Amino acid sequence: MNKTFWNRFLDSSSDNRKSKTCTERRRSIQNLKWAGLFAIVVALTVCGARAEAQQAGKVYRIGYLQTSSREPLLHLTKAFKDGMQNLGYVEGRDITFEYRYADGKPERLPAFAAELVRLKVDVIVTGTNPNTMAAMRATSTIPIVMTNGNDPIGAGLVASLARPGGNITGLTQDVGDELWGKRLDLLKEVVPKLSRIAILWRPSFEPNATRRKPTEDAARKLGLMVRFIEFQQADDFKNAFASMAKERVGGVLVFGDPLAFERRAQIADFAVQNSLPTIYHIREHVEAGGLMSYGASLADQWRRAATYVDKILKGAKPADLPVEQPMKFEFVINLKAAKQIGLTIPPNVLARADTVIK
Repeated sequence: MNKTFWNRFLDSSSDNRKSKTCTERRRSIQNLKWAGLFAIVVALTVCGARAEAQQAGKVYRIGYLQTSSREPLLHLTKAFKDGMQNLGYVEGRDITFEYRYADGKPERLPAFAAELVRLKVDVIVTGTNPNTMAAMRATSTIPIVMTNGNDPIGAGLVASLARPGGNITGLTQDVGDELWGKRLDLLKEVVPKLSRIAILWRPSFEPNATRRKPTEDAARKLGLMVRFIEFQQADDFKNAFASMAKERVGGVLVFGDPLAFERRAQIADFAVQNSLPTIYHIREHVEAGGLMSYGASLADQWRRAATYVDKILKGAKPADLPVEQPMKFEFVINLKAAKQIGLTIPPNVLARADTVIK
């Protein structure tokens, strides 16, 4: 055999090998395509099964117990529902709500709390102490998440902030009695010649019992004389401000209270009519026409309450979930209200405000 033959033979063998390799490659590519398609089908099947299982899963029932009426709490309800939605809960698919509003009548709370227990809700969300205490008396087993408790240890709601110990946990607005002194200090900065102040309060609102003495002590340190002006119902506000005029007070501190919260626009109007600088514990009063506020954000606390509900629905026990205290306090000033009462806010105070309403 000559050299040409062997060259042709080798070339032919090489072509065969190349042809075989190309065929194998085509088969490999086809196999990969089929494998990829199979993986997609499997993934879609699994995801569909998961989605179907989720839709077929339990729909949790959240009880919602409040002293106030529905309208004043809409922004807080929205904050809580937004918090739940951000955690992946869809109303109607994963959760439903049972709303109970006492419309400013705390005597209705026990019946509403008992009704939520009969409905076997999975969690009861409450606001201030009267709501939480009504729920606590109605059940010792259904978890309760408070959104803005007041001195929860002193009120007997929890054993401690770190280890609540019972079926109640959540958030508290208080970090100590010094906050009320801070509010008086701000009021005096705005009205340097202030010497006599009024505290607008409702003695029957349980948390106020622990606020009175620390506030008096703080006022005394600032050289302020204090007059406690009471109200029991909404009709009392007009007479309360008339009493302030007789007492010739130069400023007002409003204690936190569900009824005062519900009638915050009315209180702001009376303060303007009587040209009285007034400070509150939450911004909602200032947004309704009040002069100043210093305290934690209620909306943030309601939004944070959703994380507690989420943990409980996933198996956590309220007894093991520490009660959260606010880490940030906001100072809000309403310049329109200041103008209405003929007050100029000092620049150094205005510069410290987190929010200025014009």
